[in-house]
Amino acid sequence: MEIGDVLANLDQWQIIDVRSPGEFQGGHIPGAINLPLFSDEERVKVGTLYKQASREAAMDAGLAFAGAKMKSLVRQGRALAQNSPAKILIHCWRGGNRSKAVEWLFRFSGIEVSRLAGGYKSYRTALHAFFADSDFELNIIGGCTGAGKTEVLEHLRNAGEQVIDLEGLAHHKGSAFGSIGEVEQPTNEQFENDLFTEFIKFDFSRPVWLENESKNIGKTYMPEGLWDRIRISKLFALEVNEEVRLDRALRYYSEDVDIAALKGSFERIRKRLGGLAFQQAMQALDQNDLRTAAAIALKYYDKSYRFQLANWPSHKVIHFKECNEVSETAQQLLQYARNPSGILLGENK
Repeated sequence: MEIGDVLANLDQWQIIDVRSPGEFQGGHIPGAINLPLFSDEERVKVGTLYKQASREAAMDAGLAFAGAKMKSLVRQGRALAQNSPAKILIHCWRGGNRSKAVEWLFRFSGIEVSRLAGGYKSYRTALHAFFADSDFELNIIGGCTGAGKTEVLEHLRNAGEQVIDLEGLAHHKGSAFGSIGEVEQPTNEQFENDLFTEFIKFDFSRPVWLENESKNIGKTYMPEGLWDRIRISKLFALEVNEEVRLDRALRYYSEDVDIAALKGSFERIRKRLGGLAFQQAMQALDQNDLRTAAAIALKYYDKSYRFQLANWPSHKVIHFKECNEVSETAQQLLQYARNPSGILLGENK
């Protein structure tokens, strides 16, 4: 089975990844289930024997490791085949011996199965080609910290628009404070995989909406092709009252507030923030004055946003003023996106 055929009907497949648990955790096709032929330790032993002894020695060790798992693999494979309406698709790293062995075992046991030609590597190749070569239109929502960009995107999604939540996929809010309240970030490889799987669901005759982000979102970063396209796309710059933004920032970070985590975040931007502002932020946090600390952080990030905005192609920037109410802002964005001549740029209010 070729990767293009799989991606065209991804929901029709129950993917079984027979690579080791460590390989799977590093990055896998979203929705795949890991039924490893070898453990991480066994994979290292087989590889070492292949390099240092002989192919025959590696094969003997591999057969010994796999033989002990055959009964369990068949039991799990049958359960998946019986409980899932999707067809079974097996892969390893390059579509080689591991996936061929499990394919044979399943077929021998009466389980209908296909094997992905080229394995997981073919999926990664397709991912990089997609972001480098595909022709899709992006609408980018920008604005200072606390502008409500994520909430606006959610309103757009509910209105039937095609939306990618980069921060949601990255499990990070995209600043020095972005990890607070979030689960552990995925590996960068998994972030790319999740992003790719979201994109290929869309109709590219229609635009895709994204939030304006830096290339890095915490420890993850965007594929080069996507980042290059973002930087030449339309930017809808939301202008929101500072007090409204402060209220939102406090709502994001003050629930079950972790003062130590907030201090750690300020520490990460200490040099760029400046000594006096840093000390004022620390003092405010010691006094549980979250609003003052948030105001200091907002001033810092406002400068970063203004610098980024100044370097965006000016003819691609559409200013939306007084965007203090999220649902109204979403409606105005939709109105403009569908009928650009209906709103004068920078005078939508």
